[in-house]
Amino acid sequence: MKATITDVAKKAGVSMKTVSRVLNNEPNVADKTRARVKAIAAELRYSPNLAARGLATSKSYLIALIYDNPSINYISHIQRGAIDACREAGYHLVVEPLYLEKAKSRDEKADAMRSVLERLPVDGVILTPPLCDSEGILQTLAELRIDCVRVAPANRGQQPFVGMDDDTAAYQMTQYLLGQGHQRIGFIKGHIGHAATDMRFDGYCRAIESVGLNLTPELVVNGDFSFESGAEQAKILLNLPVEKRPTAIFASNDDMAAAVISVASQMGLAVPADLSVCGFDDTPLARILSPALTTVRQPIYKMGYNAAQQLIMPAGSKAEIGQILDFEIKLRDSVALLKKNM
Repeated sequence: MKATITDVAKKAGVSMKTVSRVLNNEPNVADKTRARVKAIAAELRYSPNLAARGLATSKSYLIALIYDNPSINYISHIQRGAIDACREAGYHLVVEPLYLEKAKSRDEKADAMRSVLERLPVDGVILTPPLCDSEGILQTLAELRIDCVRVAPANRGQQPFVGMDDDTAAYQMTQYLLGQGHQRIGFIKGHIGHAATDMRFDGYCRAIESVGLNLTPELVVNGDFSFESGAEQAKILLNLPVEKRPTAIFASNDDMAAAVISVASQMGLAVPADLSVCGFDDTPLARILSPALTTVRQPIYKMGYNAAQQLIMPAGSKAEIGQILDFEIKLRDSVALLKKNM
């Protein structure tokens, strides 16, 4: 027979209320007692029934991750972080795509979100770009009194969020390319409507201007964070006349950078001998590419983890409204010092 909370309490020598407090991560339980209860619950393979917990606490113990993003690598890392935080606290994560390409008005976006939440009795919502910047969606969540943590929003305001300094990260990566002797640096922008798209482009522009160069419009193209868009835009950049062609391409995420390497190979260009390439995110793809990709390590997993944790934590122990996490420039084999004759 399946173990019950009574079985756990009896074997641990504590009350059922204490077991409940431990498994719900509530305060006012001694560390030694907490550890013993958790060990016995694991030994008996006891897990509380979500429906029963909900009746007792007016919670569903469900967190929703709602996204509209073409990069599967990005979303999978956000999801993994959020799942780990939920499991540690006895919650479950529900993942729901919400594609709003055809929803132009604020009301359409709000209706789409409301439709999703009518089917999901969740305690909180994690929103990724570009949903996290939709006024209609945020207003709907406020009306429904559902807590929300936004991932990498443009307008940080007074609502909880987690993110990083995309502008500075792109600035430093572009500076690195400039330091390697590259002056014709192509840039593939991300999806219109994503805050990171503009911030990364701003960092690129600042770095170009910081060394006295003028921005070259033909070296800037528009992708949408997908591999397919990266391939399309790489062809545009690499089919420029040789004297105008970029010697390095900075793609706004790793998926598009991978596409650049693929297109360059198809065109008979060696990376990094003929073309340097860098990306943004440091997903597993960056490390399995050949050559391995120089990229910005964005703390994607930690953003998902911290976002879920903010929703789960008791009101009295909430962290600061906004969390800016650190990034790292990962130097690998896809960037080389520019040859003088290029």
